[in-house]
Amino acid sequence: MGRGKIEIKRIENNTNRNVTFCKRRGGLLKKAFELSVLCEVDVALIVFNTRGKVYEYCNKDPQKIIEKYKRTTNNGGSDRSAFQEKLEAEEANLRQQIEVLTITNKHLVGEKIENMNRKQLRLLEQKIDKAFSKVRKRKEEVMRYRINLGKEKEDVIKQENDNIRQWIMEKECYQRTNMLLAQPEYDVLPAYGSQNFNHANLISAANHFASQEKTTLQLG
Repeated sequence: MGRGKIEIKRIENNTNRNVTFCKRRGGLLKKAFELSVLCEVDVALIVFNTRGKVYEYCNKDPQKIIEKYKRTTNNGGSDRSAFQEKLEAEEANLRQQIEVLTITNKHLVGEKIENMNRKQLRLLEQKIDKAFSKVRKRKEEVMRYRINLGKEKEDVIKQENDNIRQWIMEKECYQRTNMLLAQPEYDVLPAYGSQNFNHANLISAANHFASQEKTTLQLG
């Protein structure tokens, strides 16, 4: 079983506190050494016990590391101050730009123009004319696009209607043909050599039609 979680608080027993200090001090110094070797960094570690005895580890000259630390912290403060000033300047610039844009937008809609002189009004008029020209051009482009799109849709619908009309005509023609073929008077006549074929009847019918035609001519 693993060790239970140790509560981090002051050890009241002096003997136990000194034992813990010795163990953890050695581990801390060891970790500082490993960090400097593995990561190739500058490490300076200083520990004082309750009696004022010092324990330290530095992979380089302690004085040089301390001087480097002082320079870094001092310059860091200066850098932070310069960075803060830069942010404030940018903020002021942005606020000014927003104010100018707000006034310009009001001028474009005809507001806050009472104090403008003749030159300013003329420049404003030119801006409005230029903007109006761009808007009108864009509007014409949109209208042309919609008209062309409508024509394309119209052509598609017309083609679909033609296809449907052609399909209906073909179906009606097919139905009429089937109805005609189903009637008995359109049955195929028998062959010439058939017993049911009566040549005399055909001759009589021909003479009958000829006499009717002759009577019609006389009446005329």
